[in-house]
Amino acid sequence: MLHISNTVQIADWEIEISAIRAQGAGGQNVNKVSSAIHLRFDIQRSSLPAIYKEKLLSLSDQRITKDGVIIIKAQQFRTQEQNREDALQRLQQLIQLAMKQEKKRRATKPTRASQQRRMDQKSQRGQVKSMRSKVKY
Repeated sequence: MLHISNTVQIADWEIEISAIRAQGAGGQNVNKVSSAIHLRFDIQRSSLPAIYKEKLLSLSDQRITKDGVIIIKAQQFRTQEQNREDALQRLQQLIQLAMKQEKKRRATKPTRASQQRRMDQKSQRGQVKSMRSKVKY
C-alpha cells in the first residue's frame, strides 16, 4: 500500500512492477541479474479520486504516456529492493507534485526609491559613456 496523503492510498495491485536488466557498466553481474525496476501505473484504472486523475493527466511529464500510464524506470541502485523503493517513492512524489497548488502571484509596483535608484544608475552610466567620447575643443 502506497500512502499519498492522509486520505489517499494506492493498493499494491494497481502498481505493476517488473524486474529488468539495468543498463550501463556493472561488472560481472550486469548480464545475469535483473536489478532494475520497471514500474507501470495506469491512472485511468486506478482508485485515485477524480481530481487526482485529472491533474495527473494534465501534467506535461515525459513519464506519462498518451494512454495515461505512468512509466518509471529505477536503476540507480545495485539491489532490486532499493530500486523498487526508489520507483515507488518517485511515483509518490509525482502524484504529490501534481496536487501541489501554486501560490497566485500578486501584482506589485516597484517602490519609488527603487525607481529613483534605477534612474540614478542610468544617468551615471550615461556620464561614463559620455566621458569615452572625443574631447571637443
